Amino acid sequence: MEIKPTIKEFIINNFLMGADSANIQNDTSFLEEGVIDSTGILELVEFIQETFTITIEDEELIPDNLDSIDKAASFIQRKQAK
Repeated sequence: MEIKPTIKEFIINNFLMGADSANIQNDTSFLEEGVIDSTGILELVEFIQETFTITIEDEELIPDNLDSIDKAASFIQRKQAK
């Protein structure tokens, strides 16, 4: 399963309501651009944990890990490598 396309599809379908996907790039900040709010981050975390069978600890819930498609994909890859 490809990580970035999977995350992008989830974001478009759940937060952008299927809106034009050209508006979100892999490096678009979810929080700065208003794509996801704090509640949405929790939905994203649940999706990532279920889809990629990883566990995200509370201390890992930081923008450096989850604030864009690129950051989330890198984070998932690091978690899967452990």
